[in-house]
Amino acid sequence: QVQLVESGGGLVQAGESLRLSCAASGNVVNIYNTDWYRQAPGKERELLAAITSGVTASYADSVKGRFAISRDSAKSTVYLFMNNLTPEDKAVYSCHADYSHSNTEIRNCWGQGTQVTVTV
Repeated sequence: QVQLVESGGGLVQAGESLRLSCAASGNVVNIYNTDWYRQAPGKERELLAAITSGVTASYADSVKGRFAISRDSAKSTVYLFMNNLTPEDKAVYSCHADYSHSNTEIRNCWGQGTQVTVTV
């Protein structure tokens, strides 16, 4: 099993930055992909960024150039650096991971989410 815990959310002003953390525990060596999502009130959940165990990163067009995802394997933690935040970035941010549970079974898990609020 793998468990994920997010942290780093909070209240910031427009133009400021935040770093979100997604700490994994359990069978972390079996994680092969970690993603960051967000969901704003009344909107669908949106995939923002993903990083593989080989540290290949990809981004949604909506955040490309402003957000950056990285992995610290020694700490089993994936980060989401968010720059130049706007009120439109207000949402609950969650991380998600895919991992091998066995030779034949792939599972996934979610963290509990962390709130990001941006004021003008």
